[in-house]
Amino acid sequence: MTLAVICASTGGTVDLTAELTPALHDAGAGTVERAASAEDLHEVARRAHEAGQPLLICADNLVAHPSLLWMLATEPAGRSTALVVADPGGDLHEDRGRVLPGENERSLRYAGAICLAPADLPTLLDAKPSPDRVLPDLLDAGLVPIATPVRLLHAEQVRTPEELARARSAIAAVDEEAARLRLAVKEKDDFFTTYAISTWSPLVTRLCARLGLTPSGVTAISVLLAVAAALGFWQASRPAMIAAAVLLYLSFVLDCVDGQLARFTRRFGAFGGWLDTMADRAKEYAVYAGLAAGAERIGLPYAWPLAITAIVLQTVRHMTDAWYGALHDEAAARPVAAAQSGVGARLSAASNRVQADTGSAAYWLKRIVVFPIGERWALMAVLAAVFDGRVALIAVVAWGVLAFGYTFALRSLRSLSMRVPVMTTVDTMRHRDDGVLVRSLLSRANLPHPLAFALAGAATAVAVVVFFLLGLRWPGALLLTAAIVLAAGLPARARHGGPLDWLVPAALRAAEYLLVVAAGLLGDVPPAVVFLLLFGLALHHYDLVARMEKGAPSGGGDLRTLLGWDGRVVLLAACAAAGLATMSMAVLAGLVIGVFLTGAISDWRASAR
Repeated sequence: MTLAVICASTGGTVDLTAELTPALHDAGAGTVERAASAEDLHEVARRAHEAGQPLLICADNLVAHPSLLWMLATEPAGRSTALVVADPGGDLHEDRGRVLPGENERSLRYAGAICLAPADLPTLLDAKPSPDRVLPDLLDAGLVPIATPVRLLHAEQVRTPEELARARSAIAAVDEEAARLRLAVKEKDDFFTTYAISTWSPLVTRLCARLGLTPSGVTAISVLLAVAAALGFWQASRPAMIAAAVLLYLSFVLDCVDGQLARFTRRFGAFGGWLDTMADRAKEYAVYAGLAAGAERIGLPYAWPLAITAIVLQTVRHMTDAWYGALHDEAAARPVAAAQSGVGARLSAASNRVQADTGSAAYWLKRIVVFPIGERWALMAVLAAVFDGRVALIAVVAWGVLAFGYTFALRSLRSLSMRVPVMTTVDTMRHRDDGVLVRSLLSRANLPHPLAFALAGAATAVAVVVFFLLGLRWPGALLLTAAIVLAAGLPARARHGGPLDWLVPAALRAAEYLLVVAAGLLGDVPPAVVFLLLFGLALHHYDLVARMEKGAPSGGGDLRTLLGWDGRVVLLAACAAAGLATMSMAVLAGLVIGVFLTGAISDWRASAR
């Protein structure tokens, strides 16, 4: 339950406390207080802090659609969020959805309401802001809230009866439900999603809301459609390929609708956000398998190797995406420490200029070249329907390599300029996926330079895969590679505070996945079995980052208590050298997927309770 407080404003004669109180109750506030002084506000904040409740603060001269207060009180990740209005003459700006003081950039104005998460209430207690300067004083104290933009709705602080009349007219002119439905669509999305999905998906969202479907229920239907598409690609006849392409498109429509439905109905949950992320990856990789199996079914060679390449490439790339996003968020929260200079600063400035020019050719080119999920799925659907599964996989791999190279180079330069650590803000060994061997033995060396060791392991794994592809099947090469990869555990306890150490998880994933591929090549393992193990490992590693991104608790699918990447590397290398590669991969795949599903079911039951 939320605690709400209405603060006295200055500079006007309008007091809307009587009107705001029921609106705040409708937004979810169990108690509404009035604060006429800094001491009153401090007392209410103290009570909210002791009760562990969010605190919704609004000015007593605020005129706004009630939905805006509801949005503030139901921020999905439980973070502090401020109501803002686009205004070039304002004193704030936005960076990756966060509200920051407008020192060089000024594009926002505070609209008079903020909801503070329980974790940020100590900042309010220490800052002791005056009721009419809540947000400025909190920003000065280091708070970095999320932006809740007004966009299609209306909110303003009025000071005279004339301004009040105009504000009420502006509110009456807006169809609040229709505006909320449109606001449920992401403001900035990718090209294919914007023009091929979001133009009509709100109609589906409204229908789902009227049918009483939950966002997780829509996600489940999307998964079923994607599985049906994968089966159609596996069947591989032309009618089946066309039908599968249509099903894949509809699956992606529902993949967008589940998020829109959550934003429209304000039905959020850590499990639902986690499920959406995991479902996206599982669906895409199931389609890779369907395309490869279908191509093999009609006698096209190299389809499974392409699918294996695609899943390794895409998973490693997503690991860099997740950790760069965390790095960028940390930089936004620490603007002084992250003050950029040099090439990275120039790249950041150029990128911000392009992003600000919404709808321009440069803007859309930048959105398309990184090969987001909408473009990937559209490309697979069209090429599979017109040609075959192998052509679709070739295109995914080729474009994926180019996109990875582009983003990797630019992000590395920008992070060198930011010089803000992010791996130090989390349980480092958990996100490295270290097992018992590293935790109990190897990490005691406490060597520096964790990224150098991780990259060395990944580079060696690349070399041995190429070595095996050339037909040089020397078992000792795999054992030597495993030893070099394990060396990445020597600096596990060292501080991962370097400007590029956010790449460590991705480098470890690359090393492990490539060693799986090498073991498969050495042991003549059926490619489908290799893909199945990689699929299970990808789910496990996505689980780690999805829990971080969505604020979900650590679940029963955590495999660090079993093997970790180090244990899996030892097991696979030893079994492959002993001629047991196929059996070991099949057993390990079953173990990884089984533990993941056990954790997912446990979390689902907990969320239902």
